[in-house]
Amino acid sequence: MSEKLKIGISVGDINGIGLEVIIKSLMDNRILDFFTPIVYGNTKVASFHRKAIGVNDFSFNVINSADQANPKRPNMINCWQEDVKISLGEQNEIGGKYAFISLQRAAEDLKAGVIDALVTAPINKHNIQQEGFNFPGHTEYLQNFFEAKDVLMFMVSEDLRIGVVTGHIPVKEIASSITEDAILEKLRMMNESLKTDFWVQKPKIAVLGLNPHAGDDGLIGTEDQDIIAPAIKKAYEEGIFCFGPYPADGLFADDAYTKFDAVLAMYHDQGLIPFKHIASRTGVNFTAGLPVVRTSPDHGTGYDIAGKNIASETSFLSAIFEAVHIVNRRREQAVLSENPLAFRRLSKDRD
Repeated sequence: MSEKLKIGISVGDINGIGLEVIIKSLMDNRILDFFTPIVYGNTKVASFHRKAIGVNDFSFNVINSADQANPKRPNMINCWQEDVKISLGEQNEIGGKYAFISLQRAAEDLKAGVIDALVTAPINKHNIQQEGFNFPGHTEYLQNFFEAKDVLMFMVSEDLRIGVVTGHIPVKEIASSITEDAILEKLRMMNESLKTDFWVQKPKIAVLGLNPHAGDDGLIGTEDQDIIAPAIKKAYEEGIFCFGPYPADGLFADDAYTKFDAVLAMYHDQGLIPFKHIASRTGVNFTAGLPVVRTSPDHGTGYDIAGKNIASETSFLSAIFEAVHIVNRRREQAVLSENPLAFRRLSKDRD
């Protein structure tokens, strides 16, 4: 039997719900049949959260490095030794400081190959800003850390996969950031990810318009016909089966999105609002385009419910298992590509 995957987990903002959903996700020992969890945090902080939510029969196996992980236990690497004041539900500098320490240590281990994937608990994009982290979020930090040319914020669930051309930027900058090249690059990454990470052999992608009614033939803006439509045409000529631009409201209101394997939205809220509604707290944020696998839950720090034992671990568990599945698919795909006959047979079975 092959060795189980080691899944690294960063704790996020220690004043939020990150550690609560981590503990709840790892409490059922049956998940240890599928992977070995390694949490990058601090046992004293974890104990504080455990007691706050009234969990008594759970503990971490303390290790100094990933190679010491016990495959039969949830493991924790103490990334700092000093005592830390935890202020549940409060946005402060402490929460951001230790969120970055956890993330940085986990990312270093991921780059070194001592863990197989990274699942990130939520951070606060404001208080984490400091020396070493001057980015709008996890996605941009990891893109820089792993020196990826471009990445795709790819929100995935059982019922919908949706990526965005522009991510964490102000609304006033969206239109000027929508270019043919940007759309083409995201479509290429989405198409490749669907094939490699999700094993969709012939992906079919819907592309949303930027303006209401996809511009109404230029009546409500010209970006749809002057930029988005030509980008779709070029991508199609490259062999990417993409269609549009579609008005966003109509595509989701009529359930037309179900006819596609994925949807490419032009900006953050255009994609994430319908996604979070349709995924209903089971969604996962996957960063496509990285040389490594990183996922996260589709929710934030949850300051308003921190320490109240009401945060749901469903999305976090989904993020963990999606990371496991994607790593396994990538590895199996690599093996199959070295054996074209087996690959053709598998593809035929799936078509």
